Amino acid sequence: MATPVVGANLVPPTLEPPAEEKLDIEHAVVTDDPRKWSPARKTSILIAVSGAAVICGLGANLYNPAIAQIESDLHASSGDISWSISLYILILGDFPLVWSAFSEIYGRKKVYITSFGLGLIGCIVAALAKTTGVLIGMRVIQAAGASAVFAIGAATLADIYDPHVRGTMMGIYYSAPLLGPALGPIIGGALTQAFDWRATLWFIVIFTGLCFVAFIFFQDTFRRERSLTYQNVLRRRLKERAAKGDNSRSGISILSHQTTVSTEAKLNDNEKVVAAFPDASTRGSSNVDVSTRGLERQSVPSTQTAAVVAKEIKQIKLSLRDVNPVGPVISVVSRPNNVCVLLTSALIFSFGYSVNYTCSRTLADKYGYDALKIGLVLLSYGMGSMFGSVLGGRWSDYVFRRSKARNGGVSYAEMRLESTFIMMVFLPPSSIAFGWLCQKHVHIAAICVFLFFSGFFAISIYASTLAYIVDANTGRSAPAVATNSAFRGTLAFIATEVAVPLQLAIGDGGLYTLWACLLILADFLVLLAWWKGGNWREKAEQKEAQNDS
Repeated sequence: MATPVVGANLVPPTLEPPAEEKLDIEHAVVTDDPRKWSPARKTSILIAVSGAAVICGLGANLYNPAIAQIESDLHASSGDISWSISLYILILGDFPLVWSAFSEIYGRKKVYITSFGLGLIGCIVAALAKTTGVLIGMRVIQAAGASAVFAIGAATLADIYDPHVRGTMMGIYYSAPLLGPALGPIIGGALTQAFDWRATLWFIVIFTGLCFVAFIFFQDTFRRERSLTYQNVLRRRLKERAAKGDNSRSGISILSHQTTVSTEAKLNDNEKVVAAFPDASTRGSSNVDVSTRGLERQSVPSTQTAAVVAKEIKQIKLSLRDVNPVGPVISVVSRPNNVCVLLTSALIFSFGYSVNYTCSRTLADKYGYDALKIGLVLLSYGMGSMFGSVLGGRWSDYVFRRSKARNGGVSYAEMRLESTFIMMVFLPPSSIAFGWLCQKHVHIAAICVFLFFSGFFAISIYASTLAYIVDANTGRSAPAVATNSAFRGTLAFIATEVAVPLQLAIGDGGLYTLWACLLILADFLVLLAWWKGGNWREKAEQKEAQNDS
């Protein structure tokens, strides 16, 4: 072996994988790779995460049929009830930013257990509330606890599934929260009529408790080698340590920014050494770049160098001060392609909340329906959404694979957006038809038909945009999905607050004609991301690489 020169890069031959194994951060070599787990094991995780995600939809919709009874029992005004609903939606959308930051440092399992515990406390106290102030406050706590699975659930699936099947799995996963709009009003109406409004919250207590127990046995899918957030924090801590001169003991200063996917090698005593510093800007490289200090031109065996590096990394303990949701979010929203798709997802999600909210009022005021009948009608939108999520996800994967094959086996994230082209043609007309059918008070069967189509086309598009957000933000799946949740939660909050005033001012027909215009805008945003997204991503990655160097 040639004697290394002081200050030169040491490239341990035993750590360099074969050329065909040069991978990006998403496929970094890790111990007990979740992507290689058995199909049965992956399916069990999909079921667990999807089941937990049902809480998100139930918490918002199970409560609605009991509104009249809550107003009477707690002497609450309509404004108080409106705040309890809209704040729940806002926190449910925005709080995942915090959970995602924790999950990128501490892993998924700890976040699941902590969030379910918090949600459980909020539900119990809300069920015992004697005043509207306590109810609203505990609904906020409940939403904060339930919100984690929104972001961490999608990130968990990104941990275990490769992109070519991710759309299908995301579609299945997202169909679970849609059970809330579909079944929530029915279950909530039945519980309220059989018992009282508190029974709806005790139902959520039981459901949340079961999820809490289930996730105690959950095996974490998070691998820090595949997290850009974790690696950036670790790199910063190593820089701080080097600046203080703490590295003088080992003769190793700091890992260079040119380090990439984690690699493993066994020493003579079978001890595993992990050099984990993936970096999206150096995809395809597998060299571990280590600058030397004080080696005085002495030959240092590669395995010893790797052992020293591994020891230095192991001694760095990340803590609560390293949890920062702002940085990763800025990285996500600084890319124009992400902003286009995030706004699209937010508009589609807000459209769904507006439909459920205003349709409930129309059915109660104009058709004289009780809570149970309203729930049965809204089941049409929920069923359309569920079919759209599952079938839309499968269609998204099919289009992605077809486009990849046409491109000589080379894929890029924007290929997935092609699957939305058909759906985006039919969604605005469905919105207009639904609104004017409600305005004219036609037979309920016609309203049910267009509720179904509106849900189907909207969520078919959403299934693709959600998968795209994960694909286009390699190494940042949790922050990307959390940002998506924040966008949609914020717009849904606004949509809920303005829905009734607009409905009273311009009627259902005018309201959903306006929504059709917004959905056409969303279509153009998707087309823009499909057309220019690849160039925007490349420029953003180059800029990030320059900033890191």
